[in-house]
Amino acid sequence: MEDIKGMYKKVVKDKFPDTITIDLGGQALSYKKKVWNIFDADEKCDVERGLRYGDNPDQPSAIYELVNGNIVLGDVRFFDFEGGLVSRISEKDMLQVGKHPGKINLTDVDNGLNILKFLSQKPACVIMKHNNPCGAAYGSTAAEAFEKAFWCDRIAAFGGAVVFTKTVDVETARAMVPYYFEVVCAPDFEGGAIDILKKWKNLRLLQIREIERLQSYKTKRHIDIKSLMDGGLVLQESQPFTIKSTEDLKPAEASYKGQTYRVKRTPTEKEYQDMLFGWYVESGVSSNSALFVKDEATAAIGTGEQDRVGVVEIAVYKAYTKFLDKEVYGKFGVPYAIFKLEAAKGLRKMEDLAELENATREQKAGLIGSVVVSDGFFPFRDGVDAAIKEGATGIIQPGGSERDYEVIEACNEADVAMVFTGQRLFKH
Repeated sequence: MEDIKGMYKKVVKDKFPDTITIDLGGQALSYKKKVWNIFDADEKCDVERGLRYGDNPDQPSAIYELVNGNIVLGDVRFFDFEGGLVSRISEKDMLQVGKHPGKINLTDVDNGLNILKFLSQKPACVIMKHNNPCGAAYGSTAAEAFEKAFWCDRIAAFGGAVVFTKTVDVETARAMVPYYFEVVCAPDFEGGAIDILKKWKNLRLLQIREIERLQSYKTKRHIDIKSLMDGGLVLQESQPFTIKSTEDLKPAEASYKGQTYRVKRTPTEKEYQDMLFGWYVESGVSSNSALFVKDEATAAIGTGEQDRVGVVEIAVYKAYTKFLDKEVYGKFGVPYAIFKLEAAKGLRKMEDLAELENATREQKAGLIGSVVVSDGFFPFRDGVDAAIKEGATGIIQPGGSERDYEVIEACNEADVAMVFTGQRLFKH
C-alpha cells in the first residue's frame, strides 16, 4: 500500500493538451494550459509544473487560461479574456510557493473572489474550505475582517484558503500566523507581513492585483460548463446581478385562498445591512444552504442539505459548537473538545466547563439579533420557526412557496422582519 502521508505530497503529471479550443455555434474560445516554473527543493532547480493534482491525489488535473475569444448570446457578453484572476496567476504572483497549488487551492480562491466581488464597502475577508465559506466578514481593517471570519468557525478554517479584498499588513499577518492555512490571497502584501507568514513553509501566498478592481466583476457574466459521466455537457449562464440594494428587497407578501398575507415589520437599517451582506455570501455556498449573519459577519453556515429545516438545524448546531469552542479557546487557550476530555479526566474543573456551556445557552450561541439567509424558499414554516427560536430577528429568502403565507404568519407572531428577493441562489 502506498504511504498514506505521502499521498498528500504527491505531484501527478497530467496528459492534458497544451491548448483547447471550444466552438459554440461558430464562436471560438481559445485556452492555454497554465504551467509555472517553480523551484523544486528536492531537485534544487526550477521545474515546470501544472496543477499539483485534482480533487484527489489519484486524479490528474489541469487549469486553462482564456487567451482569445468571447461569447455573445443576445445582449450578454460572457467572457472577457483581457481580464483575469485565478487563471492568470503567474510565477511572480506566487510570493511563497510552498507546495505548488492543486485544483482545490485555486477553486477555493476563485469562489472566495466570487463572494468578495460583492463586498466592496469595507475591508472584507472570506475563509474557504472545499469550495464553501466557513467564515466571511466585513471589518474596519483587514485584520478585523479576518478575526470575525475566522471565529465564525475556527475548526473548519484549519487548512483553508484565506482571501482578502485589501492589503495584508503586519497586523493582519500577526492575527493569522498562529493558525495553519494552505493559501492566503490578497491584492498586495507588506514585506513585513510576508516575513511573518513565512513561518509556515508550505503556505502559498498568492498576490492578485486585479482584486483592487474586483467589484467590476459583479456584472460580468460567464458560462458554466458541466461534464456528465456519459460525456454529455450541461451549459448554463451565470446568474445576473439583480439584488443591488435594499430597494430590490420586497417586504414578504403572499396570497392564499383569496386572502393576502403581509409581513408586519420591515427590517431595521442594521438588519438590511446584514441581509445584503448575507445574500452576497450565500451566492458562494452549496445548496441547500442557510446562513446566520450578525454585524456583517457570518455567525453560522449550513451547507449542502437536502431539506430546508435540516440545514437551519445544522447551522444552529454548528453555531453552538463553534461559539463554545471560541469561548473555551479564548479563556483557556485550548479547543473545547480537548477541554471537555481533560475535564472528564479530572485535569480541568467541570465547573468551568458548565459555566461556559450555560453562558452559551443563555446567549443562544450569539444568534440573538441575527438574520437568516436562505438560498431557496421555505416550503413550510418549520425552518423559520427553528431560526426564530434561536433569536433571529430578520429573514431574507427568495419567496415563491405555496405556503409563503404560513411563513409570513410565523414571522408576524414573533415580530420578525422578512423580505423576498424574487431570485434563488442554488449552487452545486
